[in-house]
Amino acid sequence: MLRDMLQTLIRKLKNDPDYTIDPAVPTTALVSLLKERGFAFMRGVLRKPWVGSSQGALFVGRRVQILNSRLLHLGRSVTLEDDVKIDALSRHGVHIGNNVSIGRFSIIECTGILTHLGEGFWIGDNSNLGDYNFVGAAGGVRIGRNVLIGQGVRFHSENHVFTRTDIPIKAQGVTNEGIVVEDDVWLGSGVIVLDGVTIGRGAVVAAGSVVTKDVPRFAVVGGVPARVLRFRKEEGGEDGE
Repeated sequence: MLRDMLQTLIRKLKNDPDYTIDPAVPTTALVSLLKERGFAFMRGVLRKPWVGSSQGALFVGRRVQILNSRLLHLGRSVTLEDDVKIDALSRHGVHIGNNVSIGRFSIIECTGILTHLGEGFWIGDNSNLGDYNFVGAAGGVRIGRNVLIGQGVRFHSENHVFTRTDIPIKAQGVTNEGIVVEDDVWLGSGVIVLDGVTIGRGAVVAAGSVVTKDVPRFAVVGGVPARVLRFRKEEGGEDGE
């Protein structure tokens, strides 16, 4: 009975009629999950009046920090896990879509210094940031829908100018082009994505890779710097094996 009730609730929150809890999950684990989610829901209820906009249920973990919360815009059924920090100070704010989860100890930072206001951060429906992610969104970071992002992934949408040697690098300013991750991408654990990169729809980036240039759609890339290893399918072709 408990399993059926919880499964029905999750299906409704995620708008996913096919969501099924593994039968091997013990009842004690389900009770623990309900308890924790209940506390997270109540913390979300207390936070929602301070958020710029929120469309539905918000689940907030312990020790979550939200700065400049009026610039934070949330979809339905958003989860902010324990120790998440979001600073939404930027030109366009932080926009988190429906059914998005932000993993433990992740940081979203849109502005590094007040002399250079950042652009902001967008993440689409049914995507997630894994634990210990860092999003530097000064130049703008846009993540599409149904994107899987592993643990320890970092986005750096800003570069320091270092052309001159007669003054410190920190005095030479920065450049920003922004980062785009299209729909249905998987970024493995420990991936680093640098400024100016677009990762095409359906691409896969291997764990530990450093992405310094655009990734074609449906490409599988890996390495430092990342290079194309193969394609899941050719544009307009059939799915690969």
